[in-house]
Amino acid sequence: MSKDIITKYKTAIIHEWLVNYAGSERVVESFTNIWPDADVFTLVDFLNDKQREIILKCKRANTSFIQILPFARKKHRNYLPLFPKAIESFDLSNYKLIISSSHAVAKGIKKNNKQLHISYCHSPMRYAWDQGEHYLQGFKGTVAKAFIGYLRKWDLKSAESVDYFIANSHHIAGKIKKIYNREAYVIYPPVDIDKCKLNTNKEDFYLTASRMVPYKRLDLVVEAFNKMPDKELIVIGSGPEKEKLKSIAGKNVEILSHQPPEKLIEYMQRSKAFVFAAEEDFGIIVVEAMACGTPVIGWNGGGVKESVRDGVTGILFNEQKADSIIKAVKEYEKRIDSFDPSVIRNHSEQFSRKNFEENIKKFVMDKAEIFFNTK
Repeated sequence: MSKDIITKYKTAIIHEWLVNYAGSERVVESFTNIWPDADVFTLVDFLNDKQREIILKCKRANTSFIQILPFARKKHRNYLPLFPKAIESFDLSNYKLIISSSHAVAKGIKKNNKQLHISYCHSPMRYAWDQGEHYLQGFKGTVAKAFIGYLRKWDLKSAESVDYFIANSHHIAGKIKKIYNREAYVIYPPVDIDKCKLNTNKEDFYLTASRMVPYKRLDLVVEAFNKMPDKELIVIGSGPEKEKLKSIAGKNVEILSHQPPEKLIEYMQRSKAFVFAAEEDFGIIVVEAMACGTPVIGWNGGGVKESVRDGVTGILFNEQKADSIIKAVKEYEKRIDSFDPSVIRNHSEQFSRKNFEENIKKFVMDKAEIFFNTK
């Protein structure tokens, strides 16, 4: 198979919005590594210079009309009703290969039957299927229900234009099958494990970190450690739940604001275990902790149950309840000497960016060869 088939076809990369550097943007970063000459399309692009250099290699993305709407920089999600129209407004007729990084509407671009569209799906549209009520707070019940109904109809229809789905976990592949009735190949997302150096010298504190929003279930972790006053917990993050968490935290729980990546990694390297109670599509931060040689005490659901080997790289608990976390922490402490930081680190290496890009290249080359040889 020709090595340069990957860049043979004029390529467009689609992503919902570019406003920060988080999990899905790491995928776009790898896509621009693989397809350096590709054009990038997104609803809005408000990256700073450092983020632009990393994700887009200093280029600017092609943006939709939402880019120039009032307050779009901070409030682009408020224009959710316009997202389907905005993503459909892009003219991609000159591209042979379309790669979308999608957790909402990116997969909904218009294409013809001579174009190959491969969608890397972080999740089926959350607004329509998982978190609609949260995003539509303030709308009257009947209006919200009608709009969610519209989004679901549009989302199902837009999925039909995708030639191949790639899911970021088996958890998400199951959702793709359930919602779209489509099969999805699983390629775990890229984790920059080389930035997370192994540390075998652990200190006597537990760590949890994430955005402080309800579904991350930081409240459960705090509640659990409130009931274990002899154990220290550090919580790192920012978001609307921060003041609530501060108000319920016991004396053994320290709440810290969002930390720079290198500082967060330091905490992960030093902590005796990383505690995580959320349902994640995959959970990059969990793998980062393991790359530091730190065991994970995590909920046995979502993508976490795929990345953590119970009893080898951490302890999994079965219920999103404080008592379940307490039980897991106590079990971990009984078995703490059986967890080898080097084994945990080695396990994390399968999720490297290098492996991700090699797997994506192979998948796209194989599908492109079949698709374009039959056209």
